[in-house]
Formats: sequence, structure tokens, C-alpha cells
Amino acid sequence: MRTNGTSGEKILTEELLDRLLASDSIDTYLSEEKVKDRELVDYLQFLLNRHGLKRAEVARSSGLNAAVVYDIFAGKSKPGRDHAIMLAFGLNCDVRETQRVLRFAGVSELWCRQRRDAIIIWCIQQGFDRVATDDELHRFGEPTLLSVD
Repeated sequence: MRTNGTSGEKILTEELLDRLLASDSIDTYLSEEKVKDRELVDYLQFLLNRHGLKRAEVARSSGLNAAVVYDIFAGKSKPGRDHAIMLAFGLNCDVRETQRVLRFAGVSELWCRQRRDAIIIWCIQQGFDRVATDDELHRFGEPTLLSVD
């Protein structure tokens, strides 16, 4: 969803797609809808503010190295899929927010038809943290997010 700048109403992505498909020209659509690219760092900063967290807290609860977290927030690196999921746990994301983090990171979203992904989705929905989620993954014989070699 996005907010329409003039009226403040929420516009669903599906509605935007309908408008794009009905548009006579891409120029008109882009100017009328004020479409701009969002970056991973912008979304992470939004989540950080929304959840009232500090980067150090995100690093601690995600299980990621603090330097890795800072590099991702600075836009110096993009996380792989498991790191993006761990980052979402560190940011206390719900399922939708987690899917957006994954999308912005350029990796595949969680898919409920995949056993491991289904466990992760269920854990997020239940409010589990990353450690409890790793415990569930281990219990079901699936690879954990934080690999302990």
C-alpha cells in the first residue's frame, strides 16, 4: 500500500496496477501516481523508527554481527535470504513486514508451501524471536537461521 499525497487515503498495490494497465502512457502514470523506487535502507529505517529500536538492539536480537547490520543499514551490502529474515526478527517484524524486507533485499519471500518457510512464518505469527524460531527449526530437522558450526 501507499498513501496518496493529496488526500491521505491508502491505495492498494492492486489498485495501482489497475491504474497502470489502464493508463494511455507510462509518463502520465508515473507523474500522476508520483511513483518512486524505495530502497531497502529506507524501509529498514522506517521499521527502526516504527518499532522504536536502535541498530544495536536489532543486531543483538537478530543474531547478526553488528558490523553486518550497520553495513546493511548504510547500504554498503545487501543481506542474503537468511540474514534478511534474521534482520526482520531483529526489527520485530510481522509477517507482512518480513515479506517486504525480503522483497527489498531482492531475495525470495517466505512461501507457506516450503516446510522450512512455513515453520518460520508460523513462528513470526506466534511472536517468537529468532532464538525460539531456530529452536523450532531444529526440532523439525530444518536448517536454523543462525548456523552454529
